[in-house]
Amino acid sequence: MSASSDELIERAMQARREHRLDDAKLDLIEAVSICRQAGIKTELAWALKGLGQIERNQHSTENALRHYQEATDIYRAEGSALQLAHTVRHVADILRELGRVEAAEPYYCEALTLYRGSQEALPLDVANKIRGLAILKQDGGDSEQSRVLWEEARDLYASVHVDAGVKESARRLSQLSKK
Repeated sequence: MSASSDELIERAMQARREHRLDDAKLDLIEAVSICRQAGIKTELAWALKGLGQIERNQHSTENALRHYQEATDIYRAEGSALQLAHTVRHVADILRELGRVEAAEPYYCEALTLYRGSQEALPLDVANKIRGLAILKQDGGDSEQSRVLWEEARDLYASVHVDAGVKESARRLSQLSKK
């Protein structure tokens, strides 16, 4: 008897937590196949996001981008705004990491708009979206916009007691003040 897609996804997440990335990847590939055949779109999106994360962990960035973009398309068609925002932010992060700054910015802005428009958005999630856009702006030389974003991210990180986020924001703000 073969495993269901949700069992495979859960098993893959456990394997990932145990740093067994190859095992996780195999389970997710099988889950993607099952979901495609059964037409289970939301589970397919979950499996694609998981596969994208594994590909990212294994430095297969282009494959990761492809998986996240497909998951984004699914969430645009039938997912929740928060799932879409989370997935869009990963697309933006990957594009930024690949040096595709112009392509990344609209994704960051979309994710941030979706989060800010949701009553259910958690401050940490919003802070993480702002962080990505702040990095993009800072790396692109837009010091003023980056400063505004880092200040907002710092305040959100502080509100949920995420010291690493507060420290990074403070460090980045210090770098910007020296320019």
